[in-house]
Amino acid sequence: MVDLPMTRRQPVLVWLGAATIVGILVATALVWCTGAMAAGADLYRAQTVVTGQGEGNRIIGFASCLEDVLIKVSGAQKLAGDRRLAAYKSNAKSFVRAFSYRDQFAGKPVRDEQGTRDRPYDLTVDFDEKKIDGVLKALGLKPWLSHRPRLAVFIEMEQGPRNFIVTADGVQSDLHRDALLAAADRRGMNIVLPSMAALAKSGLEGAKLETRPSSALAPLATEQGGELALVGHLVWNDRELGWVTRWRIDWEGRTHVWEVRGVTFDEAFRRGIGGTAQILSDNGDPGGRPRR
Repeated sequence: MVDLPMTRRQPVLVWLGAATIVGILVATALVWCTGAMAAGADLYRAQTVVTGQGEGNRIIGFASCLEDVLIKVSGAQKLAGDRRLAAYKSNAKSFVRAFSYRDQFAGKPVRDEQGTRDRPYDLTVDFDEKKIDGVLKALGLKPWLSHRPRLAVFIEMEQGPRNFIVTADGVQSDLHRDALLAAADRRGMNIVLPSMAALAKSGLEGAKLETRPSSALAPLATEQGGELALVGHLVWNDRELGWVTRWRIDWEGRTHVWEVRGVTFDEAFRRGIGGTAQILSDNGDPGGRPRR
C-alpha cells in the first residue's frame, strides 16, 4: 500500500467584527467552489467510503472507484451502470497503482471489540493511467484531456413553499453546496456558485431560473469566474419520493436539455454535472437531440 499525503488544518479562533466575518465567509465559500478542481484535477484518482480495512470491502471499493474514474477521465456519464464494465470491475485490483485510507472517526475511541472493523474509512484509489486509457479504448472511448470549462452553476430548489437558489454563502445552501462540490470532484469538473449578494445585485434572487435565457445569466457567470452557465431546477415529488430535475446548458450554438426523475439531490447533481461533462467531451447528449 502506498499512502497518499494527508493534511489536517488546526482550528484558529479569532475575534472579528461582524462585517469582517461575513466578508471572510463569502470569500471562503467562493474559494471552496472555485477550488473544487483541486482534487478533481487528478483524473485517475477516485474515492469511496468502505467499512473497515478488510480486503473484501477494499475490493468492492476498488470496483466502485474504477467506474467513477472511467467516467471522470472520459467525461462519458453514460458509462454509469454500463454492463460492459462488469468484467473490468471484477478485476479492478489489477488497475490500481496505489491506495490509502482515512479514518472518518479519527481521534474517537473504539467503543467495542468490533469497533475497528466496523469504522467507516475514506478509501482513496489511484489507478494506472495507461491501463485506464486501455479500458476506455476497448470501450470505444478516449481520455478527455483538453481544457474543461469552469461551470457557473445556477440551481433552484423547490419543495412545497420552500424555494431558493443554491449559493456560495447561503446557510440554507450548506448541504446542497457540499453535494455539488462532491459531484464536481467526482466527475472531474470545476464549478463556481453565485453569492447571495451577486444574485441580489443581478435581480435574480428568488427568480425562476428556467424562464431566464442563458444570455441573461452570462454576465453573472463571468463575474463569478465561470466560463459556461449550467442551470438546474429541482422540484420535490412526493409520489416519486425524489427530485424531478431539469438541466439546461448552451454549448456551441445549441441548447441541451435533459431531465432526471425520482432521485436524491446528490444523484441529481451528479447527473447534471456528469451530463454536462458528456456534452463538452463530445460523448453525446444526455437528453437526446439538442435544440438549435
